[in-house]
Amino acid sequence: MLPSLVLLTFMEGSPAPAPLELTVADIVDRMVQADSERLAVFSGYTAMRRYNFDNKKLNKHAEMTVRVACNSTGAKTFEVVTESGSGFVRSRIIGRMIDAEREASEKGEQQQTRIIPKNYNFRLLRTDMLEGRPQYVLEISPKTRNPYMVRGHIWVDAQDFAITRIEGSPAKNPSFWIRSVGVVHRYERIGKFWLPVSNQSHAEARIFGLTEVSIDYFDYFITDAHTKTSPDLNIGVGAVTAH
Repeated sequence: MLPSLVLLTFMEGSPAPAPLELTVADIVDRMVQADSERLAVFSGYTAMRRYNFDNKKLNKHAEMTVRVACNSTGAKTFEVVTESGSGFVRSRIIGRMIDAEREASEKGEQQQTRIIPKNYNFRLLRTDMLEGRPQYVLEISPKTRNPYMVRGHIWVDAQDFAITRIEGSPAKNPSFWIRSVGVVHRYERIGKFWLPVSNQSHAEARIFGLTEVSIDYFDYFITDAHTKTSPDLNIGVGAVTAH
């Protein structure tokens, strides 16, 4: 086993290779192709999410932990495991966020918001390093105004061609009462797949001030394709969806 340990140590200490010099069209094509290949062998998952809401001006705080599953059509189910804090926030804000995502998934609206050429324009900005992995940084601009689409930047892993980070704001302001909204989505590689691990957003409201919402994703269980002991996954496994 000693040679293997030596090799592992060497590999961990080696610098990551520089990304290939590709055009924006090549990067996007590889991103979509790689995502399709991952989806072809990905049978499903269940996971946990922890929602955290905080508004210091109103002294409102709430937390909710839910179990999430997604079936072969993309429809999601949510089961509340624990909750605490403001009942109003839990029912009227976090609860409505969950309901909106569930309803959108049942209507099959993900294809309309996926980060693909049909829905977005792309511009290559630079290359970067993110957690030790080379990345392409692209500017994205939605072709339609949709509150579930993001205007901003994406980081595309130069080896797996999966989206690892999204930063931006909704293409359409969700309300007159909200001045601005900023979002940051992060994805990490779990086995063969890139899955969401955190979502942070902040909204500056005209009356209520700054509100911060964070979502942490954890305890993923990826279904075996042969046993199918949990629902199928029909989202971009962290690669081409902003949800």
